Amino acid sequence: MNPHPYPPRHPHHRPGWAPPARPAMEVHRLHWATAPLRSLNIVVVYFVLIGMWLLLDPEDWSRLDPARFLVFLLVTFPVAVVAGVIGVWAWWAVRFWIDGDDLVVDTGMVRSRIRRIPLSRMQGVDVVSPLLGRLLGLAEVRLELAGGSSAEITLRYLGKRRARELRAELVALAAGLPGHTPEAPERPFCRVGFGVLFASLALRIPVLLSFALFVALVVFGIATGELAVLAVAVPILLGLCREVIAPLVMYTRFRSSIAPDGIRLRFGLLESRLQTVPPGRIQALRVVEPWMWRYFGWARVEMTVAGYGGERQSLSSTLLPVGPVEAAFAMVSEVFPGVVVEGVALTPTQSRWRKNDAAGISREVFVSRRGRFRRTWDVVDFARAQSVRLTSSPLQRLLGLGTVQVDVPPGPVQVAAVDWEVARARGLADETVARARPARARSGSLEHWAG
Repeated sequence: MNPHPYPPRHPHHRPGWAPPARPAMEVHRLHWATAPLRSLNIVVVYFVLIGMWLLLDPEDWSRLDPARFLVFLLVTFPVAVVAGVIGVWAWWAVRFWIDGDDLVVDTGMVRSRIRRIPLSRMQGVDVVSPLLGRLLGLAEVRLELAGGSSAEITLRYLGKRRARELRAELVALAAGLPGHTPEAPERPFCRVGFGVLFASLALRIPVLLSFALFVALVVFGIATGELAVLAVAVPILLGLCREVIAPLVMYTRFRSSIAPDGIRLRFGLLESRLQTVPPGRIQALRVVEPWMWRYFGWARVEMTVAGYGGERQSLSSTLLPVGPVEAAFAMVSEVFPGVVVEGVALTPTQSRWRKNDAAGISREVFVSRRGRFRRTWDVVDFARAQSVRLTSSPLQRLLGLGTVQVDVPPGPVQVAAVDWEVARARGLADETVARARPARARSGSLEHWAG
């Protein structure tokens, strides 16, 4: 792709000829509703921390004291004015525009801070609609960038239609296409029903054991009249909410589809999210089959994306929360074209304690399978492998065993062939390195979005 906005001058150009003037870059601002929403946030925080206690009489909350009400008004009015000024200031201070293949975000009025984001290095782009934003027809555009847990750009808020148009424009430019390229069509892939999602979250051994313990404590407390059991029961209940209710709210209405610009994921009950995952940025995949899920033929797909870290990795690492095993392995084939995980010949480990563990390689990928009760399949494309290590702990050296580790960026996927006989492990490591070189040569540069 020509990095310049104009084609090179013809060698036989006419004297006095000059390229047409480059049109001025269009500068955009956030939606005007951003200002009152930010002001409202400040007012709400003030009311909860201070205003409510100024207004209500602590001795009789049902009685409204006129003197207290007057004090409340005298304090609230300047707070509301300051909140309004801050909201307008915060809205007016943010501008953004597209300069070539870069997104430029300018924040600040007195002291300007400009960030230039090369779109070819963009890891992901999401359109997020919080509950209040959905009611007002607003959305956020979040750009995931490489570089740690703070490398994220959030444009909050835009109109919902404008947010979708900006997402399509950014993805097109990141893929090396003109910015006016319309949004690519998509092919529906998988949909997760509410009942299946709830059952998958509940049918896990830690969740069932925690729920049984919570019920036992509540029954014991009621039977004996001992309220002290709440000190243990309440933390267990909060843990159950975190493990069941939070993922249920997050992944309700989950739908995935395949498009030329990436895998599109839509999910969320209170906060609606449209996440676009470029296959070229996915470093490794994991297919998880918990013990109780295998009876129903369910599996989960997790991914490691380069550049994500901390909370961003945990929130953006699920490619399929639950679905048929066939759909899970089909998703692997979509990310790594031509790869059939079930068709890769796996060699069992030489350890008697890891009878279900195995590993193998094909022309494109390294696959490891581990776990007896919670079976996991870790898959990494040779072109994405960063390094290959052969390690051996003191106990492994006594047993003549070693582990072949294929390193990928930090994330949920850890690809390794554990407890192999040292000679065979060394051969596996050498063959992995040998296959990684031509794989990287075939893949070429990952400069563009889906590359």
